Amino acid sequence: MNSLLLHTLETADEIHRRQDSIVITFKGPRKVLSTSRLNGGYREDLTAVFNHNINSGLGLQTDIHSGNYHEHMTLVAKALGLNPQSTAGLLTAAHMENAALKTNSYDDLSVTAIVTAGIDYNGGRVGDPAGFYERRGEVVSLTPGTINILLAINADMPEETLVRALVTCTEAKTAALQELMAGSCYSNGLATGSGTDGTVIIANSCSDLKLYYAGKHSKLGELIGLAVKAAVREALFLETGLSPKSQFSILKRFKRFGLEVESLWHTYRKYRNDQTPSLSYAEFEQLLTLVDRDENIVVPSTLYIHLLDQMNWGLISPSQAARAGRDIIVNVMASHGLSPGLDGLSPELDDLSQGIGFNNQEISDQNNPISIMVENYVQMILTLIAHRRTELYKACCQTDQRYGD
Repeated sequence: MNSLLLHTLETADEIHRRQDSIVITFKGPRKVLSTSRLNGGYREDLTAVFNHNINSGLGLQTDIHSGNYHEHMTLVAKALGLNPQSTAGLLTAAHMENAALKTNSYDDLSVTAIVTAGIDYNGGRVGDPAGFYERRGEVVSLTPGTINILLAINADMPEETLVRALVTCTEAKTAALQELMAGSCYSNGLATGSGTDGTVIIANSCSDLKLYYAGKHSKLGELIGLAVKAAVREALFLETGLSPKSQFSILKRFKRFGLEVESLWHTYRKYRNDQTPSLSYAEFEQLLTLVDRDENIVVPSTLYIHLLDQMNWGLISPSQAARAGRDIIVNVMASHGLSPGLDGLSPELDDLSQGIGFNNQEISDQNNPISIMVENYVQMILTLIAHRRTELYKACCQTDQRYGD
């Protein structure tokens, strides 16, 4: 089997890519804490760990389902040339060539994170509605979109410190997602991870450096945070393109609130009439693309979304969010020479906006404030699209007149 050496740790443990798997083989005794279904939990008798892409070309004859998960993991270990009795592993749908490897060091302490990541289809926020209920060991198969972390620490530590390192590692993963404003696929909240994330923490039993603290106040905790955050961000970019640049988009930011091209197009067609700009889907999509990344719209829109989040979290009341949200909409409209009252607009814009006029009903806890505020935002976007279409039409007419003269 072809094996590519990716990195050698200070412990002399080697990190290889074999087929579509990342494998760490141990050169000596190691303490391992993992979420693996194969030899998971706390172990001191392991010789290797792996992260495996379930869509790889290993030629395995079994598909993963609730009844044979352990069997499948055993076959993967054997196919990778590992002893399944002394190996723990994770599964993912992410590609191993998109794995990110980050090392952070201080003095004689070193922390290395190897991460594969994707949350486009499986990102969730803790507390979101569940997808299954486990009964008698029955579980669901992997959903595409998983953040798997292999974290190697060159120091020794007791079991409880390994557990604390796992907590810090998880916090770092969540911090990376929140810094990217990655949304949940199952609610309108921000993602804290995916529903199938896995983690393996490795400590060096042979090290003379023994640590007892892995929380945020400790240097070990700091290094874990730095390595994991950086690796998660890079892996997400490599696997899915998720980055600050890709997130500079109205559609990306509002996706968790149900705003997509299709839903906006449906709303536009629902309310337009004979005097409203007649657009094909391709024309509508092109105009939406212009609006989507307009910094004069994206930047205030991020503030609007933050109002929705703070209202969800109970930090501000619905009425406070509504008033501040309306101010944002008024300012965006004014920057384009428009107003929510729509006085003085061209007839086609006036007709469109009256059809989807701003919802002025009193927002209270008895209503659905999120839906109302999102609806108002949608109306603003559609009005801006219609305005952009009118401006382009006027510019074309002026050009034609100049050539006609």
